[in-house]
Amino acid sequence: MADHFAEIKLAEQKSYNSIPFPWVLTPNSTTNLSFLTETIRTQKPFLESLLLKAGAVLLRGFDVKTANDFNDVVEAFGYEELPYAGGAAPRSHVVGRVFTANESSLDRNIPFHQEMALLPQFPSKLFFFCEVEPVSGGDTPIVLSHIVYERMKESYPEFVQQLEQDGLIYTRIYQEQDDLSSPTGRGWKSIFLTEDKSLAEERAANLGLKLEWMEDGGVKTVLGPIPAVTYDKIRQRKIWFNSIVMAYTCWKDTQNDPVKAVTFGNGSPLPEDIVYNCMKILEEECVAIPWQNGDVLLIDNLAVLHARRSSSRPRHILASLCK
Repeated sequence: MADHFAEIKLAEQKSYNSIPFPWVLTPNSTTNLSFLTETIRTQKPFLESLLLKAGAVLLRGFDVKTANDFNDVVEAFGYEELPYAGGAAPRSHVVGRVFTANESSLDRNIPFHQEMALLPQFPSKLFFFCEVEPVSGGDTPIVLSHIVYERMKESYPEFVQQLEQDGLIYTRIYQEQDDLSSPTGRGWKSIFLTEDKSLAEERAANLGLKLEWMEDGGVKTVLGPIPAVTYDKIRQRKIWFNSIVMAYTCWKDTQNDPVKAVTFGNGSPLPEDIVYNCMKILEEECVAIPWQNGDVLLIDNLAVLHARRSSSRPRHILASLCK
């Protein structure tokens, strides 16, 4: 590490088994972008070893200023791109492999989740880039999925046992057009990348979704039962991998009832008190490092859940997804 990066400690970090979360790296000498991208290429095994241990790596203080710069950093890692198809968050393509992060109103929090966790193909890794740091708030808190699983199993063993046995069913109604007031307000035309209902049905089936068309042009989707807990084969441990908190607290509007949005796989409702206590556990275990201009955060999507704190404008965070 001494030849390429310097490790720094931040007050907000946590430590698990003497491993920092997240791992934070800064320039050891030059901050030059071309030096960074070349170092990423030559030191990729080292960086991946940190990601394997910590679950998240923050690059801070490098000369990454624009979306094009960020795209160069992502490209330097050499991971295959995962197109954003089937996800519910409103996003816009910026350049290359770079998209906006969730474009919903910044005055709303976005609950903890793994990216596209409800879909058969989800990203293995996520990149976030801070192009314009918020004046206040706007953090992207992160939390380790195996820690959440362990705490939930310790506190609610029967609940977790039923989750592992029955899985979850998710039910949601989507409108035709995007609703930027909602963190999951992408319309079905954007989700399935078509205005053709037959093609939407075909693409939905590939994602494991059952569709029921509504008279107003919207569509009801049903997914599951699918697992709520999965096994991280690389790290050899069970992890919390679901959207319980997101669905229960965020899928709420004139047509969606959060209590019905996510249920056990047998159709029975989830205990409200346990869902909200899960939220408390997520908050207790999370790390929220204030963004700085130029920050690049690499997350293992199996190992880590992420969220978004509310903020005022300006705040401009970009993202890129990898298979």
